[in-house]
Parts: sequence; structure tokens; C-alpha cells
Amino acid sequence: MKFMVKGCNHIKIEIVYALPDTQILEQITIRSGDTAEQAILESGILERFPEITLTNNRIGIFGNFVKPNTILRPNDRLEIYRPLTVDPKKARLLRAQKAKNKSNCSSQ
Repeated sequence: MKFMVKGCNHIKIEIVYALPDTQILEQITIRSGDTAEQAILESGILERFPEITLTNNRIGIFGNFVKPNTILRPNDRLEIYRPLTVDPKKARLLRAQKAKNKSNCSSQ
């Protein structure tokens, strides 16, 4: 009886993590069928940035949120998002107030 042994297929993906002053973008090779969580663990990014946790940081592929058990496809861009530091509604309000104050100052 003959057994066929399949070779381990690999795919390339990008993994991205952005800080206020730095952006990390690396191309890595993972096994076909690996999940987003497996890719993050194997990439070594958690050792470089210990503040990342898969319970606090959401992840996505090309800007769309995904779950850690999502199977990755070739050329996916796996993004690790930082938690928000300011409520988006409050940030918009502050920007609007700042713009209003600026326009009032320039019209005098």
C-alpha cells in the first residue's frame, strides 16, 4: 500500500501594528490553514510589544474586524488594533470646537 505524503503548504501574509510614532509592517510565512491567532503568536510580535493581548486588542484583515480563529488566506494583511484612548464622539466634538475657535479668531 502506498501513502502519499503531502508537503506542508505555506502562504505569505502581512502583519501590521501601529503605534503613535511607529508602524510595524512585516511579511511573514505561515502554514496554510493557520488562524489569525496562530499567525500573531508565531510572528514574535507579542514578545516585541508585550502590551498587545488578544483579549484587549481587536484584529482585522484589510480594515474589517475578524475573530482570532479566522483562517488566513494568501496575501492577507492582518492588522492588530490598539484600544481607543479617546471616545470618538468626544474627539469629534473637540475637533469641531477647535475649528470653530480658529475660524472666530481669523475673522476678527
